[in-house]
Amino acid sequence: MTTTHVEAAPHRSLFGRLLRQLGIDTQYVLLGFPIGLITLVVGLTGFALGIGTAIIWVGLPILVGTLMVSRGFAMTERVRISPVLRRPSPHAIYKSNRGRGFVRRTLGPLSDQQTWLDWTHAIFRFIPSTIGFCFVVTWWAGTLAGLSYPLWDWALPHPPDNYELHELLGFSDTVGTRMMFNLSIGVFFAGTLYWVVRGVALMEAWFARSLLVAASELRLQVAEAEEARDVAQRQKQAAVSAEAVALRKLERDIHDGPQQRLVRLAMDLGRAEQQFTEDPERARAIVAEALSQTRETLDELRALSRGIAPPILVDRGLRAALTALAGRCTIPVDLDAPPMDRLDPGVESTAYFVVAEALTNVAKHSHANEVQVSVQRIDTGLIVTVADDGVGGASLAKGHGLAGLNDRVEAAGGVLAVDSPADGGTRLTAALPL
Repeated sequence: MTTTHVEAAPHRSLFGRLLRQLGIDTQYVLLGFPIGLITLVVGLTGFALGIGTAIIWVGLPILVGTLMVSRGFAMTERVRISPVLRRPSPHAIYKSNRGRGFVRRTLGPLSDQQTWLDWTHAIFRFIPSTIGFCFVVTWWAGTLAGLSYPLWDWALPHPPDNYELHELLGFSDTVGTRMMFNLSIGVFFAGTLYWVVRGVALMEAWFARSLLVAASELRLQVAEAEEARDVAQRQKQAAVSAEAVALRKLERDIHDGPQQRLVRLAMDLGRAEQQFTEDPERARAIVAEALSQTRETLDELRALSRGIAPPILVDRGLRAALTALAGRCTIPVDLDAPPMDRLDPGVESTAYFVVAEALTNVAKHSHANEVQVSVQRIDTGLIVTVADDGVGGASLAKGHGLAGLNDRVEAAGGVLAVDSPADGGTRLTAALPL
């Protein structure tokens, strides 16, 4: 008994869903016919009256009123087609007239494309509504009359000179034949009832959707495409800005550091060359100082090269590069970077520079005792967090040190957030999409 109940339940559930959809489609088509008749009369009458009296200005308010009535019927239809199409109730985009004068607000519907599409639907919906109504009434009448024919055959007169349909088709005129013939007709209509009603309901609903929703959806898609283009343009500009800032910073650092040392080194070597014949001891001292200058220049060049993706990041990945970066920091770093698969080179490079710039700022400005660096990979991206216990006060505003880093993160499609209260501590969080 239990097994039979479990197996039969899905069939009853399917039958219930079909029966429910049949009821929804039937009421949609049957109500659509009188509504379509009303919208046809109101739409044509109001439009003709408005156009005919527009020359004396009275027609403009009439025309606007007709369009607004059509808009009201359109809103109702959008709600009605939702259960038929098995989709959420769609919405249309109408032209906004806020902030305009009284006359422009009043006559605004005359320049709205969607409102005119609503009026067009009000006029022409009568065609699919009439076709659907005829099919639904015919199929329901054939189903109910055919299946119930044995119950009321006795009430019908059957005179000898009256030829019924089954006789015209060559069947004998007996009670049993007549009942079986009409019952078979009822079975045919009942068997095809769901599909016929469903088909005409979808025809009417898709006709409504094509006029009442499709144009708005197209405009919405265009707006989304334009917004995506603007976002891409902003990201491109941010990338160009970040690259320009990085190049200017690198140029300034080279000019202020290694370039000055190399100029001094050349001058010292020139003096040493002159001193070799007159004062060899002095020349050796100058050469020794030049060697010291060379070592310092190399150290500065290594420091500047950190602004370029290091070989360890390219060869061994983000975790190894961050470990090396933490080891070079002058402040103790607590690194939480679990092993992970290799990511997109752009994401790895951006994450590396976020940590590198953050650690540089901590070492220079925060007076912190400890830094915590965390890298977490989630389903949608990479979360990089750098937190210190320093003095705080960091900002992403233009003119601050993190503005260029923010541009780099935005260029990668990510978001950078800074929480740095003035009473101490800074938390920098970057979310990078994968």
